[in-house]
Amino acid sequence: MSVSEQELDQFRVEVSAWLRENNPGDPGFLLPESFMEVGTDEQFEYLRDWQRKVYDAGYLGMSWPEEYGGGGKPQVFQDIVSQEMARQRVPFMTNTIGLNWAGPLILQQGTEEDKKKYIKGILNADDIWCQGFSEPDHGSDLGNAQVKAVKDGDDYIINGSKIWTSLGSYAKYMILLARTSNEGPSKYAGLSFFLAPMKTEGIDPQPIKKLTSEYGFCQTFFNDARIPANSIMGREGEGWQVAMATLMFERGNVGGQAGGLSMMDINVNDVLELARRSKRNGKPALEDPLIRDQMVQFLIEAKSNVLMGARTKIPALNTERPTAIAMSGKLRGSELKRRFCQFAMSLQGANGGRFISPEAVDGGKWQRIYFNSFSATIGGGTTQVQYNIMGERVLGLPKS
Repeated sequence: MSVSEQELDQFRVEVSAWLRENNPGDPGFLLPESFMEVGTDEQFEYLRDWQRKVYDAGYLGMSWPEEYGGGGKPQVFQDIVSQEMARQRVPFMTNTIGLNWAGPLILQQGTEEDKKKYIKGILNADDIWCQGFSEPDHGSDLGNAQVKAVKDGDDYIINGSKIWTSLGSYAKYMILLARTSNEGPSKYAGLSFFLAPMKTEGIDPQPIKKLTSEYGFCQTFFNDARIPANSIMGREGEGWQVAMATLMFERGNVGGQAGGLSMMDINVNDVLELARRSKRNGKPALEDPLIRDQMVQFLIEAKSNVLMGARTKIPALNTERPTAIAMSGKLRGSELKRRFCQFAMSLQGANGGRFISPEAVDGGKWQRIYFNSFSATIGGGTTQVQYNIMGERVLGLPKS
């Protein structure tokens, strides 16, 4: 389906006007920065209502098939919506795991029944999704997952626990990696992947209080929880391959996500504005040559990340190492944010040590953002794991 530049320009004007008119604005309480910080009912309902409104307007899942609840339009329309959302800094879509990981996975590998059952609920936020990958005792060693799934007639009985379950207390479904066997040539061979219903007896998500006093994460306990056998995706023992496909979506290595913002857009320009307001020796910090140099480096890096995203769509610019840019996106983006948030705190001098205090700069916003920035360097594979992936899969370096 070809689309003219004039049609796209008209669509951008339409979207921009709709967002200006419908932006829900300041709710009067603290909003989370991402789905990983949604910890109160008022935050959750505010964000779910916003996602429903965007979907009802036709601006979410625009490239997903119409027969499952999507818009059936070229991806470029959804790209324009996401760009305008970032420009106008509207709230993010709370069902991030469903929109960006579970939904694309189901569309790619799910059965026709799966697509009809799950996709629309993901888009309109009726069905919130969470992720059951990490476990308390195994860190980044996902292949060593030990939550057990034992087949019993038409059910699987699940026992064990998962951790860092964002939105676990609100979710209706979980993408769950569990061990169905200890046999096979490797530890990966005994893993299976489930689309598990959370509102099940024996599944108990317990919120975890973070350093910022927020409750975005849970530890989810499974105590003889029975889930339907038909909730398995693929065949028993094929869970590792399905999990790897999920991580490709989570890390942004492949497209197919539903669109919208996945977090509040705190960026380098915000740090630049803070540098103008901050003082060094009685003058604006931005007048300090060292501060200016560091800000320029951040701005160059941020711009290069934007251009990298555009470059992935031009095959001629990706011939030498075709997967390098896409596979490094999560690493580059999460580490840049962590570093510029740390720099923003250093701009505050001694005030950088204040967090929950009336005297804190911008109400302690930067301290909160800095602490939370570490979650993106851990979720979806830690920074260290990402370096290993780049070395092994892109540069061809040996594992040891």
